[in-house]
Amino acid sequence: MNILKLIGRDKELFTEDIAEHEKELTDIINTSRFLVIGGAGSIGQAVTKEIFKRKPQKLHVVDISENNMVELVRDIRSTFGYIDGDFQTFALDIGSVEYDAFIASDGQYDYVLNLSALKHVRSEKDPFTLMRMIDVNIFNTEKTIQQSIDAGVKKYFCVSTDKAANPANMMGASKRIMEMFLMQKSEQMDISTARFANVAFSDGSLLHGFNQRIQKRQPIVAPNDVKRYFVIPKESGELCLMSAIFGENRDIFFPKLSENLHMITFSEIAERYLSEIRYKPYLCETEAEARKLVNTLPNEGKWPCLFTQSDTTGEKEYEEFFTDNEILDLDRFINLGIVKNEHGFDSSKIEYFRNTTHLMKSTKSWTKKELVALFFEMIPNFAYVEKGKYLDAKM
Repeated sequence: MNILKLIGRDKELFTEDIAEHEKELTDIINTSRFLVIGGAGSIGQAVTKEIFKRKPQKLHVVDISENNMVELVRDIRSTFGYIDGDFQTFALDIGSVEYDAFIASDGQYDYVLNLSALKHVRSEKDPFTLMRMIDVNIFNTEKTIQQSIDAGVKKYFCVSTDKAANPANMMGASKRIMEMFLMQKSEQMDISTARFANVAFSDGSLLHGFNQRIQKRQPIVAPNDVKRYFVIPKESGELCLMSAIFGENRDIFFPKLSENLHMITFSEIAERYLSEIRYKPYLCETEAEARKLVNTLPNEGKWPCLFTQSDTTGEKEYEEFFTDNEILDLDRFINLGIVKNEHGFDSSKIEYFRNTTHLMKSTKSWTKKELVALFFEMIPNFAYVEKGKYLDAKM
C-alpha cells in the first residue's frame, strides 16, 4: 500500500536534504556509538533503521515492548542483514533499576536518542495515566539526560511534538514542559529535539486502526472536520536523525510548511484507504447502523463508515510547528526548519513542578484537576478546554 498516496503526496519530504548531507551523515555514523531509547515504537524503529543502514560502530536499542523489539530485529535482518558493529537490543523500562544497572555497566555512547513517550491524547483522561505521562515524557527524559551527562555522551536528542507549540491538550503540554527541562540541561550538554506531524499508520494511530478494523471486519470511524499534517515513518526517522547529528544546542527541527506538506482530514484518508483495497465507503448515521451493516456490505464491495465532527477533550483545531515568538532558521536546509532557542528558562518553575508532582506521588493521591492546574501554572497561555468526553467514549 502506498502510504504517500494515501496522505495526498507523490514524493518524500527530505530526499534533497538527506542526499545533500549523506556523505557527512554516513561518515559520522560509521565512527560513532548510539543508544536508541524507545527504539521499538514506530518512530524509534524508523530511527534505528536509518542508523543501522549507515553501519555504526555500536547501536544499542532499548524498549519496554519485547514483542515490538522482536519485530524490529526481524525487520532489520530481513532488510539490511548484518553489520560489523555492536548491534544489540534490550527489553527494559527506562524508569527501572534494571535500566540503571544497564547504563552503569556500559553507558559509553556518542549519541543518545530518546524516542520513548506517551503520545496519545486519550492517555490524559484519568489522573493515573496522566501522572505516568508526566513521568515518561518529562522525568524519564531528565533522568536519561543526566545519565548521558555523567557518562560523557557527546549529544542527546529527544522527540517532541507539534502539539507542544501553543498546546491545547495535556500531552502537548507535557512535551512543552519537557522542552523547558531540556533548556535547563542544555547548560551541561548539547541537546536537540524535533517537532513533527502525525506519523501515518504508526502504532496505535487512527490510521493504523484502519488496518485493524478491516482485519477484524469492523466499521471505519474518523472525524471529518480535523485536518492534520502527516509524515511517513521513514521521514520521521530522517527528521530525528538530522536533528540528532546536525542540530546545534537547543535546536528544534521541524518540517517546513510547503506545497509538499499539506493538511488532510482523517475521513479523506479513510476514503483513499478503502479505495486502495477496492471498497467504496458507505456513510452511516449511527454507530449501531455501522456495526450492523458491516456484516453484509463488504460482500457488495462497500464498507460502512461513520464520519463525525470531533467533540472530545484535547483535539486541537489546527497544527503548528512553532510559535510567533520563536526565532526560526529557514535557510540551512531545503525542507527542514529550525527553531533557534535562546539560552533561557525559569529554574524556579521547573523546581516547583518537580516538587509538586513528587509530593503528589509520595501521598499516592492526586486528581486530574490538580494536575491541570499545575500545567496552567507552568504554561500561562495553555489552551486546554475540558469537554467531559474522551476518545475512549467513542467507537
